[in-house]
Amino acid sequence: MSKRGDKLSEDDRVLWNLVARTAKPLKGRAAIDIPELAADAKPPTPPQPGQPTANAAGVARPKVQHVTHRLDEPTLDKLSKGRLPIEGRVDLHGMTQDEAYSLLFSFLHRAHAGGIRYVLVITGKGSSSGGDGVLRRAVPAWLSTPAFRPLVSSHDHAARNHGGSGALYIRLRRVARPGA
Repeated sequence: MSKRGDKLSEDDRVLWNLVARTAKPLKGRAAIDIPELAADAKPPTPPQPGQPTANAAGVARPKVQHVTHRLDEPTLDKLSKGRLPIEGRVDLHGMTQDEAYSLLFSFLHRAHAGGIRYVLVITGKGSSSGGDGVLRRAVPAWLSTPAFRPLVSSHDHAARNHGGSGALYIRLRRVARPGA
């Protein structure tokens, strides 16, 4: 973000909220609850039945909203037993969050463009410093952000033989065919 006072992008706001929720107040200080909306902003009113929905600019909202889900049990079982091929994998071990985010985004973008459906992302367990792993916590949160939603259909922890809780299976969305 620049120092000119620009507003945060949607991705930056989501990541900031994830980080802010994990922060602990200094000793002797009370926690401050920061609401999602500004104090002077009114929450949007729900549309009345029969009325078209529109945003503040008056433009109709897109009909498709991408939502990330967990993998279904049969698919998870097939992936763990090797009956469904994992067509790509990326290892994020030892990277900073910025490096890992950039690599993961470019990897998933290339895989999606190539028509790949299932990939394995290795985050590592992160237990060396006594924590539960920064990337292990951050990557699932990233996959739910607006930047990744058009690419990722669902994700879940990998089976033990693929890295267990230190890895994720990701199902990518199908590539939209022209004219479909």
